[in-house]
Amino acid sequence: MKKQPSEARKPAKRTLSRWHSFKRLAIITLMSGSLLCTVTAAVVIGIYSNLAKDYDLTKLGQMPERTIVMDYKGEVLGRMHGENRIIVPLSEVSPWFVKALLAREDARFYSHGGIDYKGVLRATIRNLKDMRVVQGASTLTMQLARNSYPDLDDRSLHRKLVEMMLARRIEKACTKDQIIEHYVNRIFYGPGIYGVQRASQVYFGKHASQLNLSEAAMIAGIIRSPARFSPFRNYEGALKERDDVLKRMVETKVITPEEEIAARYADIALHAQPAFQSQGGYALDAVRRDLDLILEQQEIEDGGLQVFTTLNKELQDAADESVEKRLSAVEKQRGYKHPKKADFDRTWDGTQEISSTPYLQSAVMMLDNQTGGILAVVGGRDYRHSKYNRAMQGERQIGSTVKPFVYAAGVASGFMPGTYINDAPIQPGEIDGADPGWSPQNSDGKFLGLSTVTDGLVRSRNTMTVRLGNYAGLDRVINLLTNAGFSKPAERTPQIFIGNLGGNPRQLTSAISIFPNQGIRRRPFLIDRIIDKAGNVIYQTPVLESEVITPSVALLMRQILSQVLDRGTAAALRSTYGFKEPGGGKTGTTNDYKDAWFAGYTDRLSCGVWVGLDKPQTIVDEGYGGTLALPIWADVMKKAVALGYKTEVPKVLLPLTKVTLCRVSSQLATDGCGHARTAYEEALPYDLVPQGFCMEHTGYAAPRPRTQPQSQRGLFDRIRSWFR
Repeated sequence: MKKQPSEARKPAKRTLSRWHSFKRLAIITLMSGSLLCTVTAAVVIGIYSNLAKDYDLTKLGQMPERTIVMDYKGEVLGRMHGENRIIVPLSEVSPWFVKALLAREDARFYSHGGIDYKGVLRATIRNLKDMRVVQGASTLTMQLARNSYPDLDDRSLHRKLVEMMLARRIEKACTKDQIIEHYVNRIFYGPGIYGVQRASQVYFGKHASQLNLSEAAMIAGIIRSPARFSPFRNYEGALKERDDVLKRMVETKVITPEEEIAARYADIALHAQPAFQSQGGYALDAVRRDLDLILEQQEIEDGGLQVFTTLNKELQDAADESVEKRLSAVEKQRGYKHPKKADFDRTWDGTQEISSTPYLQSAVMMLDNQTGGILAVVGGRDYRHSKYNRAMQGERQIGSTVKPFVYAAGVASGFMPGTYINDAPIQPGEIDGADPGWSPQNSDGKFLGLSTVTDGLVRSRNTMTVRLGNYAGLDRVINLLTNAGFSKPAERTPQIFIGNLGGNPRQLTSAISIFPNQGIRRRPFLIDRIIDKAGNVIYQTPVLESEVITPSVALLMRQILSQVLDRGTAAALRSTYGFKEPGGGKTGTTNDYKDAWFAGYTDRLSCGVWVGLDKPQTIVDEGYGGTLALPIWADVMKKAVALGYKTEVPKVLLPLTKVTLCRVSSQLATDGCGHARTAYEEALPYDLVPQGFCMEHTGYAAPRPRTQPQSQRGLFDRIRSWFR
């Protein structure tokens, strides 16, 4: 009976033993679980760390941005291609924005190594509490990783783990300031807006370095949803986001309560600058087309290039201004019957480009003779209305501006500046390949009889030009024109001699430049060089040239064309518009005054101007090239001379030999030519001095019977026929 107490204690011992067993099992299980978690975590970290190593960290700073287009001096003309981003160093970003950004997105940025473990724990607890994902734990570095590599842009656990390991790797490879700099330049601010610099420009019209506290807090606040909280669409929402950021900045002690109150009540002036502005009109559009031919598609998409053009912004502006000023004056003339641009502006809805404008248009092309570089290009009066570049894409009959090339072919064929040509009606069958009834008239309706080659061009006589072109031969004239830059004519007809040839200011200006260039044509070009982000020149345009006429022919043509400015159809250039620089040129007017042209040059520059309507119609009565196109040419070229585009040192001239020639035969004169008063003195380059003496000094002998084709008859036979 005394053993009962000990028996009563046995169940207690068994219970204690089971408790110790359970405790040991729990400890073992917990330790095993911890070990398993640790091993699993280590394996996961190892796997995802290796996956993170596959990402090229150099791409963090490789962000597509707009390609910058500059004039020859480096002045920015506009931007194109790539994403609408301008990369700026962190030193050029307002410190207020950096503080606002960190307060909003990653307050412990400077204390973590890419992963904010406190933030992860806080977000986990909050999400478990709400039973949904309401808070993330992405650090600034993790956001940079996600935004830099497209394959990380999803919500999977796999992506999140790669992102975290990649963030750790970024933190080891970059400084904190480098991470912030990459981030602020990558930020997406809505369609067409990337980076703090463009956001600052678009919203506030200022550089990112000039953002004040209130502005900085606003654009930091809208980062998470720029479309929803854009100040232009939802100003009240943007203000609320700003206030939340300011409050957070006070909590993180980066600003004082007084600074927060001042920023909260500060006025914010939105400037509503468009994300994509009109960039340079016709000139920049031409650059864009050339870039599409030069660059690979990937280079275009990446952008970030520096494109140095041959353009001179001051000359470009002068050309644009002159076109508008001179054409507006024409529209105000009494009797002007067409719609005016000012009236069209008032009725245009601003949304639709039109293929053909109803108002008066003009196009201008200016080239540097020394290189062929395009200094200015005007494709029309308003790029908003029509993108059609009349200077480079158009094709209109060039009228009498073709005549210098016909005369150059004639001089190359043996005619001299003082040779007589008969200014008389064209006779049936006289011109090879012409319709029997074709008899072009002169613009004044008169015929002047015998006149010199020089006078024929200076006074723009049609019948003389046709006769000279017929002597030189249609094939020779066409070859000269195509070598000078014109397209080969679709129809082979002697009407080409007086302007039945399509062309545009680019072609005409390039062609006229052969005369100041001693017969050399240099190919026109717009892009001088292209530099990539690393500062390497990846493309440079060479100067390409070819000889169209000999230097001697070019010299004689310069002598003739200079007189067009002094006493010919462009004499108003000297007397009315005050242009005094040595040079030459030619006016042009098509039938019924539908097109007005002037193409001319100095030693340094060549320039061509066209005036007309998109749908060919009579512009105004007596709307000659000398009254409509010449004033624009004068304005632009006077500006060029003022900018220093003039000959500083005279060019070396060809040695000349003084000879006595016969005006009838273009050969060396004899005593008979002197008695007939057809002899005259001329100074010629050696290679143009005739090798024979005149055998027909009077020039009035009866023509031989026409028993052979005109093109096969000799020089004297063909000249005799002009004096019937």
